[in-house]
Amino acid sequence: MDLSDLSTLIQQLSTKKVPDASNMCFGIVVSENKADISGNLLRGCVLTLEEHGALPENIHIKTVPSAFQLVYGANQMTLTGNYDAVILLGCIIRGETSQFDLLGRGIYDGISHLMTFKETPIVCGVLTTETMEQAIARSQSGPLNRGSECAVEAIKMAKF
Repeated sequence: MDLSDLSTLIQQLSTKKVPDASNMCFGIVVSENKADISGNLLRGCVLTLEEHGALPENIHIKTVPSAFQLVYGANQMTLTGNYDAVILLGCIIRGETSQFDLLGRGIYDGISHLMTFKETPIVCGVLTTETMEQAIARSQSGPLNRGSECAVEAIKMAKF
C-alpha cells in the first residue's frame, strides 16, 4: 500500500457508511438488572438496526438476570449459527465493594474469549459507569446511546 492509498483509507474511516442490514439476522442478549438503563439501550439498539434495514422478525431478543450472565447468553446464541452478529446490553455501576471490578473483568474476559473462538461477531454494549447519572447519559435517546452504537458496530462486523 502506498501513502496515497493510506490517505484515502484514513479519509474513508470518518465517512464510512453503514451497510444495509435487510438480509441480516441479529441476536440481542439484554440484562434484566437495571431495567431502565437496559431498556433504553435495547430501544436504541433495535431502532437503529431497523433504521438500517433489519427486519423486526430478524431481531431476536433474550434476557438474562444480570450482566454477568450475558456471556452465557452470547455463547448460547452463537451455538445456533443463526445470527450474523450477537449484541450484549447491560450495565454495571460502581458501588462500595470490589464486585464492580470483578464483574467487569469477568464479563469482558468472557466476551473476549468468545470473540476469539466463535465465528459470529459479538458486540459488547455493557456500560461500566461510576454513577447512575453516567449510565443514564449513555442510555438516553440520541447519538450517545450505547445500544444504538452497538447496532451500527454489529451491522459493520456482520459485513466484515
